[in-house]
Amino acid sequence: MASLTRLRLYAFVALFLVIPLGLGSKVYNGPATAWVEGYSGDILYELAWMFLIAGLWPKLFQSRQGIMRLALGIFAMTSCFEFLQLWQPAWLQAWRATLAGKLILGTTFVAWDFLYYALGCLLGWWILSMWQHRAGFPRP
Repeated sequence: MASLTRLRLYAFVALFLVIPLGLGSKVYNGPATAWVEGYSGDILYELAWMFLIAGLWPKLFQSRQGIMRLALGIFAMTSCFEFLQLWQPAWLQAWRATLAGKLILGTTFVAWDFLYYALGCLLGWWILSMWQHRAGFPRP
């Protein structure tokens, strides 16, 4: 039980580190500005979702497939959000006009985002797998 509490703590600490980095990527002004503003946030977005869900349900760490299912589920969910950007009904546009709507759903469909979503999920899977292994749970 103590290891699940520790894993939950790791996930929430990581979440609170990733969120400011993701928000900061949108106002970054330095080398590779276009990539940082356009795509690094996609990777951090995936990590934030993975850390949030892992922190809320740390029992995912108890099975070999839990973390892989989490990564695939997050990729599927965020891919759906990306495709939703192609749909422009008034009620959805009104929600996208809010800060929360912009951060969660985005505003513009970009096919390259899928690559960075996949990279973010792979990185998240690797990080969570390392935590799982260090806590003594079976590795995926």
